[in-house]
Amino acid sequence: MYEPNVVGDWQEYDEHAGLRIRVHRLEAAEPPRGRDDAAEGLTYFRVRVTVENRGARHLGIHLEDGQIDVRIGPDGESAFIDWRNSQFIEGFDVYPLRRATALLYAAGPEESLSQVDVQVQLRVDEEWADRRLWAGGIGLQEGAVGTGVVREGLACQVSNFLRDQAEEGTA
Repeated sequence: MYEPNVVGDWQEYDEHAGLRIRVHRLEAAEPPRGRDDAAEGLTYFRVRVTVENRGARHLGIHLEDGQIDVRIGPDGESAFIDWRNSQFIEGFDVYPLRRATALLYAAGPEESLSQVDVQVQLRVDEEWADRRLWAGGIGLQEGAVGTGVVREGLACQVSNFLRDQAEEGTA
């Protein structure tokens, strides 16, 4: 079974030597320029996406709106993305041993934020790279990232499924 990256993990790109990316700092936070009216009643959070070049030559990076998809909750519903407050990487040359970071503000119902999936499709030198997926969650009561929440939640779901299957087999 394919398992997504956990928020904070680096992922290397095979097609671009030395290039790697990660989604990190998934945390509850209010946007700097105020809340969007469309997010009324929702809880804001932010996530950072960092691209690092450990290769020998510079690479042109594009990470703009539409290249980052955020899904929340067990049903994978789309989070509200606050484009006005978010900061993207628009046509930036990342030189060797340098990084560039995008900052995305999103919002959703508080009860859905314990499970957050972030999918990123980077464009490098005008070519699309493979999509990558990170999973994590926000423990709003603790004020910290709950990276283990997704794995524990998945294990719990599998356990419940197997228990249900065993009960159906004996009935």
